[in-house]
Formats: sequence, structure tokens, C-alpha cells
Amino acid sequence: MSTIARTTSTDERTGVVERHGSVLLHDSQRYVREAAAMLEIDSSLFNLIDQPEREVTVTLPVELDDGRVEAFTAYRVQHSRVLGPGKGGMRFHPDSDLDEVRGLAALMTWKCALLGLPYGGAKGGVVCDPSVLSTGELARITRAYANALAPFIGAHVDVPAPDVNTDERIMAWFLDEYERRVGRHEPSVVTGKPLTLGGIPGRGESTGRGVAQITMAMLEKQYIAHKSATVVIQGFGKVGSEAARRLHELGVKVVAVADVSAALYNENGLDIPRILQSVQCQPPRLLREYGGEDAQMLPPEAVLTLDCDVLIPAALEGQITASNADDIRARIIVEGANGPTTADAEEILNRRGVEIAPDILANAGGVVVSYFEWLQGLQGNRWDLATVRKMLDQELRNAFDAVLRETERRKISMRQAAYLIAVERVAGAVSLRWSQR
Repeated sequence: MSTIARTTSTDERTGVVERHGSVLLHDSQRYVREAAAMLEIDSSLFNLIDQPEREVTVTLPVELDDGRVEAFTAYRVQHSRVLGPGKGGMRFHPDSDLDEVRGLAALMTWKCALLGLPYGGAKGGVVCDPSVLSTGELARITRAYANALAPFIGAHVDVPAPDVNTDERIMAWFLDEYERRVGRHEPSVVTGKPLTLGGIPGRGESTGRGVAQITMAMLEKQYIAHKSATVVIQGFGKVGSEAARRLHELGVKVVAVADVSAALYNENGLDIPRILQSVQCQPPRLLREYGGEDAQMLPPEAVLTLDCDVLIPAALEGQITASNADDIRARIIVEGANGPTTADAEEILNRRGVEIAPDILANAGGVVVSYFEWLQGLQGNRWDLATVRKMLDQELRNAFDAVLRETERRKISMRQAAYLIAVERVAGAVSLRWSQR
């Protein structure tokens, strides 16, 4: 397996500096080990659930617009498929590396198991910078990636989806190339597609909507009236902006939002619809372009330490660390991103009484609606937006209640409870499959 040296960089839409993927991987393995110890899982069984089943590293030779051929490195990791086909997004980012993809694939295993979905976990990454690529170059990279992965994916093998810097247009290219390669109609090989190609209403909003719902459940758990609650959101991409929109609709005061360019703050609550309109209309699509006088502009790094009831880190991983955990002033953290809180930071926050809704619960809305889309393709059904939203809300509420019951029964954190449920389900499936082999 080849590896790539990873540098730090800042994502403009989310406003964060990325960290090395090995920390995400290490933290995920740490949580699984803790759960396995509490469940008294023996070492041989633990090794079967902890290690990835398959790792694919490929080189994609792609012709650029100027005639040069450039080699792009890409990955796909299938962590576990004992509960069903692998499921997980594909991200296009210049700092993607194998450790990051491994960690994210493992998170998908535990997320799907926690939600009771018939999936395992997988993840993909292409090392490229979409901001400097033309539409044609992006399409050629996507099609090369689909061709390279075709022998390893399928509707009942591994089902990719959008992630960082990928969207329904890229899913359409990926689907078309895969179907050309295999010579048949295969709508369920990928989710997050445009509606006209078998997509589902509400997929784009699903992760952010789910984050908002878990936020409401956490406020209820803490006996905080949502009308008086204050929320801060780090990251104003697909997840953060949709969470802000939904919380505003529900009457919650979103007092601050941030991306790389700026943080907007108003202690009485921001005008979220106006900010969303500004971001959509301004070509850079950044908060610094907001011209409203109803918000104070702060440095983007200030957003994590503002006084609030709920902090939603909705960007990329590793934003709350041991170096800033003592400065966090939120009572509740709802993890809109994958791995935004390091394990070392969580120890500090737990001692301080800060409650954390873990990523494998809080941001699971996207994979739940992807599951609905997958079923649509397999069954030839079509669901409307109201039905999708109702089913999503119910699935997340069921998972939240299960985690809460385990938390209260064992007197442990919500993350520990979530991992206990997930690891027990995966270990149980592995044990049944391997018995009497």
C-alpha cells in the first residue's frame, strides 16, 4: 500500500484546519477497545471486528485540460461487511490519506450498526484539489475512480455516496461510468444521486436535519427550553448551514456561525435565512461577504469558545483538542462532523460535565436517508419528502433513545453507550458467522 505525506490545510467552506488522519483512526480504535473490554469480547473476536476487511489503493491517470497526464492517488477501504454491504462516502481533498479513510470507514461500521441499518462500513478518498480543477477534469477523475473501483463495489457489495467536496453531480458521473463498465442499469450502486437518476428527496438536507433533531433531543435531556437555548455552529457547508436553517425554523437561537473567512455573532440570534441567502448569492459563498448590520464579525477561530448552550462542530475532524478543551464554554456538544473531538479532549470535557452527542449518532441522518434511497433503487419505489422526513426523524429518535437508555443503565458517557451498542451488534454477527467454520 502506498502512502502520501499529509500537510495541513484550511477548507474554505467549513473553516477548519485539517489534522493527520492517524489521530482519527487511533481514537476510533480506542473507543472500540474500550467497548470490547466492557463487553468482555475475547481477543480473537476483537481482531476480526477491529481490522479492515479490504483496502484498495489505486493510481488514476487523468488527462488535464492542457494535455498533461497527471496521476492521482485514490483509496477505498471496506472496514466491515458482516451486517451488509459496505456503505460510506467518497471525498475529494488534497490532504486525504489512507489513515484518514481507514478511520472514517470504521466510523461508518459503528454508525450503521448503531442505527440498525443492514450495512457495514466503508469510505473512499481521492487526493485532489477540486478548487483548481475544471468541470471536465473533475468528471474525468470521477470516471477513472469509478472504473478502478468497479471490481470492488456493487449494490450488494459496497455502496459509495457523497462526502467532502463531492455532490450529486459527481455521483451522476460515477453511476454512469459504473453502469457503462458493467453493462446494466444499477441505480443502487451509489446514493446521493440527482432525483432524475433515482435519487431521493431530502438527501441533501438529511445530515444537517439529523444534527438539528439530535440537538433538540439533547436540550430536552438537559431540561433546557429550546426557545431560550443558544447554539453556535462551526462550519457552514452542507451540514452546518442545514442544521442552522432547521434550528432557526424550530425557534432555537443560533447566535454564531463560522467558516474559514469569518464568524458571525449576535447574542440575540442571527437572521439565518438572510445569511443563507447572502452565502448563496455571493460568488465566493463565504460568510465574510455578509453585509448585514445585525451581526458582529469575529475571527473564525473564536467560534469554538463562545458562551452557549450547544456547540455544533460541523466541519472536519480534530477541532476540539486537549489544547482548547478547557476553553470550551458550551454545556452540550453535538458532533455534526466526523471525529471533531479528540479522545484526549473528551476526557477533559467529561470531567467538566460537558455532554457530547457522538458523531456516530449525531450525524447519522445522511446514511439513514441513503439507506432509503438504496431501498428505492432495489424495489423500484418512490417516496415523497414528507415521508422521508418522517421516517428519518423516527429512526434517529429510536437510536437516541437506545443510547440514552444504555447511558443511564451503565452510568457511562453517550459515546461509550453508542459504541457498546454498535460493537455488540457487529461482534454478535461475526460470532454467528464464524461459529462451526
